[in-house]
Amino acid sequence: MKTKIISAVVAVVTTLAYQAEAQTYDTNNEVVQTFAGFGISGYVDGQGQLTAFSSPSQIVSDTASNLYVWDSGNFRIRKITANGTVSTFAGGGSYFDGYGTNASLAWGTVGAMAIDHANTIWLVLVSGYSGLPYLVTIGTNGYVSIANGGLTNLGSSSGTCFDSANNLYYSGGNRIYRYNPGTGVVQAIAGSGITGNFDGQGTLFSAFSNPAALACDQADNIYVWDAGNATIRRIDQNQNVTTIAGNGNYYYSSADGVGTNAIFSGVSSMFSDNQGNIYFVCGSCIRKMNAQTNVVTLAGNFSQSGYANGPGYLARFSNASGGCFSQGMIFVADAGNNRIRNIAFDPQSQVVSPANLQLNTYPGLQITGTIGRTYQIQTSPDLNVWTTTTTLLLNSSPYLWIDQNPVSGNKYYRAVMLP
Repeated sequence: MKTKIISAVVAVVTTLAYQAEAQTYDTNNEVVQTFAGFGISGYVDGQGQLTAFSSPSQIVSDTASNLYVWDSGNFRIRKITANGTVSTFAGGGSYFDGYGTNASLAWGTVGAMAIDHANTIWLVLVSGYSGLPYLVTIGTNGYVSIANGGLTNLGSSSGTCFDSANNLYYSGGNRIYRYNPGTGVVQAIAGSGITGNFDGQGTLFSAFSNPAALACDQADNIYVWDAGNATIRRIDQNQNVTTIAGNGNYYYSSADGVGTNAIFSGVSSMFSDNQGNIYFVCGSCIRKMNAQTNVVTLAGNFSQSGYANGPGYLARFSNASGGCFSQGMIFVADAGNNRIRNIAFDPQSQVVSPANLQLNTYPGLQITGTIGRTYQIQTSPDLNVWTTTTTLLLNSSPYLWIDQNPVSGNKYYRAVMLP
């Protein structure tokens, strides 16, 4: 009996040691910061951290380094310029087709978001009324329209990406499809459609199990998060499917390593840079795979979620679900923290001259009220005469409102619920 007990203890210790050593951090001195969002669920445009989001879940970047965020709790696309100015780009209106904030995006659920080389935003939107999936486009002028309402096997879990020729790739029905927006032609390029796990060429000799997130590199290789098999698959331009990372042993949680020695328990989104690296947004951490298929962690922790900025190994995320590469940095839609975070590589401190510094005061109110009711924010210099500053519809509670104008002197605030 003693021998058996000792053997059992050794086995447990060995397992714990394996899990503790499974995370390998990148060595490029990554540092995580908050780029936009105050952290409380709400809807406030403005500057940097003096803004509010509600579960931002997808993010893309255009060729001018502007970021576009699917702000899922507010059913809007928010635009963030390179200097951190947040505005509403589309959504919030009454009708579906229309320009910018006159259009409505509240009639369905967005499962994926991509941007093409002409800076048109593409959404996979599943109607809450019919349950049907639609490809929705938002042009550079903010015009919202349906591009296609009947693509084969398009669904809420479909991943999307674009190649260099502006073809859209999407996953669904255990297959990967290529869609030409110019001609409307849809072609299955990989996967038999039957659940399985086979490498091979094209649709006859390869199989997937619930493929989801996609990414495309500079050489037009398509990378697939094969969720049912917990592996990363690559499809080259000859439609050859190869398993390059992950081994399906997701019951070990996650592990960094080379190729199939790495373990993935979940990937919400994938994207690439111009150096052949593929990045994975995994809820509580952000991971990277280089061209040699070495998988490491950039920031966050496999098993600990939360909110913390700082060096990658100390940073914490909560339900991070979207990411993109822009301005030489990684930007993450950190849904659980209601923030947009950025990850800089080997950042260097730069002193800002006094002439470029300005200190202002921006007060705000946190309203705990009735969702769906209309409130007025009123201000007064003396508590006697009150002036209406804005009227807003409460779409979350608590709701953070921030005065966009710098304040000097005495200014009092109150919120009034309208009938």
